[in-house]
Amino acid sequence: MDTIESNAKADLLRSLQAARDALLWKLDGLSEYDVCRPLTPTGTNLLGLVKHVTGVELGYFGDTFERPFFEEPPLWFTADAEPNADMWADTDESREQIVGLYRQAWKHSDTTIETFALDAIGRVAWWPEDRREVTLHQVLVRVIADTHRHAGHADILRESIDGAAGMWEGNDAMPSGDRSWWDSHRSRLERVAREAGRD
Repeated sequence: MDTIESNAKADLLRSLQAARDALLWKLDGLSEYDVCRPLTPTGTNLLGLVKHVTGVELGYFGDTFERPFFEEPPLWFTADAEPNADMWADTDESREQIVGLYRQAWKHSDTTIETFALDAIGRVAWWPEDRREVTLHQVLVRVIADTHRHAGHADILRESIDGAAGMWEGNDAMPSGDRSWWDSHRSRLERVAREAGRD
């Protein structure tokens, strides 16, 4: 592998790992109820987001490159699953199981990334026939974007649960301000929005 490809892979993997870590961090310190409870009209919940991105990684970095992870996949990972089965945890699926599976998926994905060249060809069986052929580079970009998107969803869900906000542990990327500053800031935004709504 040449240095340029090696550096490109390292950059892409660093971006993917940042999203993985940010997503899991949003579960820290919460009860089992809070990680599972639906917080939007469509049922979006923190543990379900982790379960979903686990399936994303195992599908795109596993099956797409003929490296299946499961000998016998669980029902939620199959075409026979009920709609949205990968977006929530049933009572027999604990946080430890789902987070553990996600971490195993990372290792499986990372092996695919290390083994194949960025221009290696895979096939995404669940995409339309005319778009199924993809490169590892395309898959990496797709999964990075998807994981960061869901980490953003997790940001909003976590803030709605207990007010905790920020990018990741040790770097919240938020302006400093106490509760009264944030209350004042939010009130100002509400005032501005109401004025804009009069037009």
